[in-house]
Amino acid sequence: MKDKELLDRIILNPEVMTGKPIIRGTRLTVEFILNLLAHGTKEDEILKEYNGLTIYDIQACLLFATRSLEKTDFMPLTTESA
Repeated sequence: MKDKELLDRIILNPEVMTGKPIIRGTRLTVEFILNLLAHGTKEDEILKEYNGLTIYDIQACLLFATRSLEKTDFMPLTTESA
């Protein structure tokens, strides 16, 4: 699936979940899905728990997060000594 098709699965609506990015047709935020993945939940477990969700929705969340970080500049608050 092309990037645009994946990103079209993510919407922002100020009237749903206070405008956080969500998966189209759900109230599941990108943040929620990423948090599940970060804490070790497997993709197939997420798909089993949330009927109607597809692997493309999970991929869309990952791509959305990647694109969001691409244009972000980071400035370290402290330096790490090796």
